[in-house]
Amino acid sequence: MLKIIRGGDVCAPEHLGIMDILISGEQILQISEHIEISGIDIEIIDASGRKVIPGYFDQHVHIIGGGGEDGFASLIPPVQMTDCIRYGVTSVVGLLGTDAHAKSVESLVARTKALREEGMSAWCLTGSYAYPTVTLTGSVGKDIAFIEEVIGVKTAISDHRSSAMDRHELARLATQARTAGLLAGKCGIVHMHTGRGKEGLKNVMAILEETDIPVSQFRPTHCGNQLEDAIAFGKMGGYIDFTASETAAEAMMKAAEEVDWSHITLSSDANGSFPKWSEDKKLIGMGIGKMERLHNCVKDLLKAGLPLEKAIMPLTSNTADALNLGTKKGHLRAGADADMLFLDDYMEITDVISRGRIAMKNGTVAVKNYYDDVQ
Repeated sequence: MLKIIRGGDVCAPEHLGIMDILISGEQILQISEHIEISGIDIEIIDASGRKVIPGYFDQHVHIIGGGGEDGFASLIPPVQMTDCIRYGVTSVVGLLGTDAHAKSVESLVARTKALREEGMSAWCLTGSYAYPTVTLTGSVGKDIAFIEEVIGVKTAISDHRSSAMDRHELARLATQARTAGLLAGKCGIVHMHTGRGKEGLKNVMAILEETDIPVSQFRPTHCGNQLEDAIAFGKMGGYIDFTASETAAEAMMKAAEEVDWSHITLSSDANGSFPKWSEDKKLIGMGIGKMERLHNCVKDLLKAGLPLEKAIMPLTSNTADALNLGTKKGHLRAGADADMLFLDDYMEITDVISRGRIAMKNGTVAVKNYYDDVQ
């Protein structure tokens, strides 16, 4: 059935004003000031009085759960589809964290497939903190080239839990991901957990200076941990990703003084562990990444003076474009997937449409996980 989203104030993310949006199946067919179709059944969804924005794209999610730094009991449960919908996330990139023993790339790919079957858009990264890289096929390149859901590789730098790979190993990893990405038509990125260690982004900067590997190949995340290095990297044209927190908006605004806003992204680290370490690297506490912090960070950016169309870019167009998925994701336009959120006057998420399906309506999640009805 066709759907018309009627009379919402559309930020695509660029501000379009009051518009109607025509949806067929999972795709946007048309956006214009008034759409009228007669002679066939059409579902009309009233969006008057609300903002309509693209669905959020969270590129750093531990969809099978992270953790493990404090024993097996500290392993975190998987993300549920409804958890994503509740917080406005319609697209995710799943990844492994510290633990590649109890967790595996096989399980990660399987969970990615499951989220797709449940109506979300999902991709994942091969690898983990460990080097040599854990994979499904035995090869980083083959994982990216031949597994549909895998779009790049995860590793860790500047962290005592990483494998302390040198710049030559990191460069080789980047070239493997890049060539496979070129073959498969994917971004083929190296997504780097960036800790607070002494290394910072020094090895990455050395690679960029000494080789012909493009800056777009490397994607540091948790950039609040190494803000000065991240800004220098961003000034070279790189994408820098911040983890949603109470201080993320401030760090993003500081970075934006020198880095193009279109190269700044935001992610949640949802269901990943947030361990607290003493100076001698002993575990003294544990936290957990929460997806709900994403929208809170958008509201913090609004409070800092950004217009809505700019505040949502790090969670919509910037992320989708950075992952070479911008033709379908992160934008509201004809031909794109029908992923969108409605916001009320208080900037709260009231409705979610994911791949053309009404997933949340008037603040109530309207879809279910596979086992929700099983007694």
